[in-house]
Amino acid sequence: MFLSGFDDHRHMVSTPSAEVSYVEIGTGPTALFVHGIATNAYVWRDLIDRLSDIRRCIAIDLPLHGQSPAAQEMTIDGFADVLAETCERLGLTEVDLVAHDTGGAIAQVFAARHPELLRTFTLTNCETRENIPPAAMAPTVDLARSGQLAPAAPAILADPAASRGFFEIGYQNAELLTSELVNAFLEPVVGTPAAAEKFQELIAGLGPDALLAAEPALRELHVPTLIVWGTDDVFFDVKFAYWLRDLIPGAGEVVEIPGGRLFFPHERAAELASHIRRHWIPA
Repeated sequence: MFLSGFDDHRHMVSTPSAEVSYVEIGTGPTALFVHGIATNAYVWRDLIDRLSDIRRCIAIDLPLHGQSPAAQEMTIDGFADVLAETCERLGLTEVDLVAHDTGGAIAQVFAARHPELLRTFTLTNCETRENIPPAAMAPTVDLARSGQLAPAAPAILADPAASRGFFEIGYQNAELLTSELVNAFLEPVVGTPAAAEKFQELIAGLGPDALLAAEPALRELHVPTLIVWGTDDVFFDVKFAYWLRDLIPGAGEVVEIPGGRLFFPHERAAELASHIRRHWIPA
């Protein structure tokens, strides 16, 4: 499924906090997909292609990302509010929530606040309260906190190697990372001075507070939860998958994806889809 075909299914919804672009494909019970920082709904396109026969798949662009404009509050808490408002506006009362990367942190906060909206929960490699921001992201976070990330954005966009460098470390096979996809990820978040300033604000503000606040409710979350984790991710070590399993009472076994890196939901979508299908429709 090419990006243009994916965008044929795109819509926009207005919420109190933000204008949210989303892609909707398929029929059946609703599955809601949440991406991470500096990507967008495109990261889910191959997975959705394998699940849309059994679910109404909705993949949002978080504020500032993809085709969604920035929101006033560029934080994990603020994005969790946007997710809840999107569900309200679209009339989503029971969803299979699937989240990745920083989308996983946002989804944890959302799940803690709105467990009644979840049918099932699926987390892939993502932050936990002990690992936000992850250590491997420190150079980018330091740039943001010193106010140097936004000024550096034009040079990054002008250098294809530098642009690819933001994402290559997350792939086993970087050939899947086309220039079209790199541009689709980066241009919305750093393509203008205003966007770059907002992105800098988002990165600089990353911290554990929202996840720490969500933790008591997550310890009471009995929603069936699947945790699927790539084992070779430099950002999110597999030990954090087991920490989440022990935190959330609805979680079962951790499914390890040997050799998988951060973007395995894109790169190994068929493999992930098989695990999600079993989670959604148990034998």
